[in-house]
Amino acid sequence: MGSTLRAAAFLDKGGTGKTTTVAHLGIALNEHGFDVLLVDLAGKQGDLAKHFGVWDDYQQRIEADAAWPNVSTVFDDAWPTIAEKLGADPLDDLIVATDEGVDLIPAHPGLDTLDSELGNINDARERYSRFEQFLDEYVDPLAYDIVLIDLPGMTNNVSYNGLWAAQNVIVPIEMGPFEAEQADALRRDLDKIATNFATTIELALVLPNKVDTRTTLAEEYLDAFEREYPDAIAADYVPYSQDIRNAAQQGQTAFALTDPSATATQAREAYLAAADLLVKRLQGEIHV
Repeated sequence: MGSTLRAAAFLDKGGTGKTTTVAHLGIALNEHGFDVLLVDLAGKQGDLAKHFGVWDDYQQRIEADAAWPNVSTVFDDAWPTIAEKLGADPLDDLIVATDEGVDLIPAHPGLDTLDSELGNINDARERYSRFEQFLDEYVDPLAYDIVLIDLPGMTNNVSYNGLWAAQNVIVPIEMGPFEAEQADALRRDLDKIATNFATTIELALVLPNKVDTRTTLAEEYLDAFEREYPDAIAADYVPYSQDIRNAAQQGQTAFALTDPSATATQAREAYLAAADLLVKRLQGEIHV
């Protein structure tokens, strides 16, 4: 792995706010002065691109068969040959700029069949390291400071590729018993990966998300997560905010709101603090 820092948002459960977390942490890191690339491996629906209002244009490219190469192409056996034929800047048409300062590699329908295609690779190390090879050889030379990866809400060959490539996991987590079980299962899975493949994947950041502290139960789970993950949990939680949902529907993050509500302002502060903490962990200044 080169000097570019990497982290992937993952939990084996949908709807925990992974995409929202990647989008807002990306902008928070940009606010801190880092050059950030976001990658959407979460599925063909393009939710990360929708967060930045660039999905409609990219979807038109897809429908016109002009979205090539795309994020699924880079997993292909033929990618090195394709990249060579594309010339000195093979990622020019792959990376999309956003109005909020971060760059993005959007999702693509090719992700639909990628899990089964990767499953046809017999060697497990080769199967899980395709995306790492792409980042090492083609993204790191672009000199981004940080790459954040949005992964599917399930354990499959695509999510394993993202985890392997990032080696650091961000876990956005809601306050409930099922989420607590999933976070614990993830930690066990990371230990299995380390044992089976002689590689270490760190639980870099646990970010309490969509928290409503008006309920006693939420407060109890916050306390429990702080006890369970004392070195990985973010200092501030992200509150539930209708403003964030509305902003996403308008193709922007809460950082772009001109008149944010109190909860959106609190969320922005929480993301900024979490981004600062994440960088320190990725740089090894704080050990989990």
